[in-house]
Amino acid sequence: MRVKFFREPHGDGNTVAVSNRLTLVSLGTRWESAAVFESARPMTTILLLFVLGTVLLVLDLFVPGFIMSAVGVMAMLAGTSQAFNLYGVGGGLVAFLIGAALLGIALYVEYGLLPKTAFGKRFFLHAAVDGTSQAPAADTSSLTGRECIALTPLMPTGQVEVDGRRHEALSLDGHVERGARLKITGAQNFSLTVTKL
Repeated sequence: MRVKFFREPHGDGNTVAVSNRLTLVSLGTRWESAAVFESARPMTTILLLFVLGTVLLVLDLFVPGFIMSAVGVMAMLAGTSQAFNLYGVGGGLVAFLIGAALLGIALYVEYGLLPKTAFGKRFFLHAAVDGTSQAPAADTSSLTGRECIALTPLMPTGQVEVDGRRHEALSLDGHVERGARLKITGAQNFSLTVTKL
């Protein structure tokens, strides 16, 4: 069924005041029903593009990578572009705001509520790593002139021990056997430079 409004003038027919009478008219032909569904199709496409974009952006949390995010953003931009083309600036802005609201809600659920659930705690890091892979440069420069022992063969790089701590080292003398005593001559890039005693 479709709703139609008919206006009937009061009095002599020349007055501005009109009354609205609501009349229900049955869709009698197939062409009329097709026209109703045809007018709903563009808005359905826009809505599906927004939903697809939001779903892909949410799924990016579970499937790391850039592809889903990029396709999700492109789907949302395509929906907004189609809304601007079909409904003008006003309709485009409304569609953009609806898409932004959908995205905001999805991101709030994903990053605000999901990390607090038992399921979500498996996807988010809740602890910090305080260790470092190498000693700070200030520590390595204070080792210059000291002796160390090769823990691994240096060909020309390997590991040495100084005061019970492991350090990466580069031998300036080439190949050095494991267990050899060495002298630290400096630091270079993230390792110590050493020479044979």
